[in-house]
Amino acid sequence: MDFVYLSNLYDYYQNLLTEKQQQYFEDYYFNNLSLSEISTNYVISRNAVHKQLKEVENKLYDYESKLHLYEKRLKLEKIINNIQDEKLKKELEKLI
Repeated sequence: MDFVYLSNLYDYYQNLLTEKQQQYFEDYYFNNLSLSEISTNYVISRNAVHKQLKEVENKLYDYESKLHLYEKRLKLEKIINNIQDEKLKKELEKLI
């Protein structure tokens, strides 16, 4: 599992997750809270937090495997970087 990759997928697909899933993910990955700290904050078991985080990770991977939004963005960035016309390049960068 790659933190940067998951973080990028989260940027694309976070709105497809429930509010609680978003909170658990952000607390664990962005706020660097432990499973125990999260379980205390939300008054649930540590195992429930772990299960939710695994579910979120699987959903993010699943969304990307079906929609390919992150992959398409990387391809577009690569194409844009090869464009010589700076004005066109800047305009395209604004779109993504």
